[in-house]
Amino acid sequence: MNRNRITRCLAGMTMASGLLLGGGPVLAQTMSSYGVFCASGRIEIDARAEDQMRSQRGACQFARFSTRSDAENFARRNFKAIGAPCSCR
Repeated sequence: MNRNRITRCLAGMTMASGLLLGGGPVLAQTMSSYGVFCASGRIEIDARAEDQMRSQRGACQFARFSTRSDAENFARRNFKAIGAPCSCR
């Protein structure tokens, strides 16, 4: 019983230190998502944030997904292919 109590206490302290040091749960910081963008007139999939893509590449975002395969499927369904022509207008 004491061992369980110690384990729970240590787990709580680990989570608390992750919140204090990292600003959020450790697992949440490692999750990524993928955007479907129009960059340089072509459909692209990228993990960068919409703001970064807009400022670095002049891109616009059409959608964002938790997995790359979902983003690729969206691009194929809506634009026929990754690399297909597109416009931000």
